Amino acid sequence: MKYVLPLVVPPLLAVYVLAVALIVDTSQPLAQYLILAPLAYVLGSVPWGFLVVRLLHGVDVREYGSGRTGTSNVLRTGGLKSAALVLVLDLSKGALAVLLAKVVSDTAAAGVTAALLVLAGHNWSLFLGFRGGRGIMPAAGAVLIISPIALALCVLAWAAAILVSRYVSVASLAGVTMAVVAAVVQAVFFDFSSVYLIYFGIGAFIIFWQHSDNVLRLRHGTEPRLGQRVKSTESD
Repeated sequence: MKYVLPLVVPPLLAVYVLAVALIVDTSQPLAQYLILAPLAYVLGSVPWGFLVVRLLHGVDVREYGSGRTGTSNVLRTGGLKSAALVLVLDLSKGALAVLLAKVVSDTAAAGVTAALLVLAGHNWSLFLGFRGGRGIMPAAGAVLIISPIALALCVLAWAAAILVSRYVSVASLAGVTMAVVAAVVQAVFFDFSSVYLIYFGIGAFIIFWQHSDNVLRLRHGTEPRLGQRVKSTESD
């Protein structure tokens, strides 16, 4: 089944989208969401971390470190070049999902839906038995389109935290927190739709939840620092 899905899902999805477009009035919100939702989830499900490490290094990234497919585990497993490639590809998933939402239905609610579904697809990939990463990069890609200012502040917070702690997990959670704060400030004081706060709130909760094992290892002093390679399935 795991080898069949990547082959059958794209054509089935294409047939589904075409059928919806032909049968249902695409100017109606229901039709727009029927098209957008599966596209965003499948886009998020593309396991770039798994594919890059498999193609370039011939190993399964899920058998190393945390067993996750995200950038930090790829860094420890495949090195800097592989991690940089995965970072760009995973960022693009989030950005493309929100841009797709703008094409299908240019509303804040559509953007929130696409951003959350691409995040869900990344973390619980259809192609990897509903396993995946922690969601940082696709979430950042979505924020790049929704609020570049929030992303810039997120990156600054991440950089400051990584310099001080050398823990990717600490830096990631600091960045997420800053992005949420920035979004709230924009919604209160500037022309920024409060609907997007749904994404920032739920997205932050998902990412914090996905880092619960990191938090536990931080408490026990076993969390690996930036650049530290791992061989067994134990950290991200």
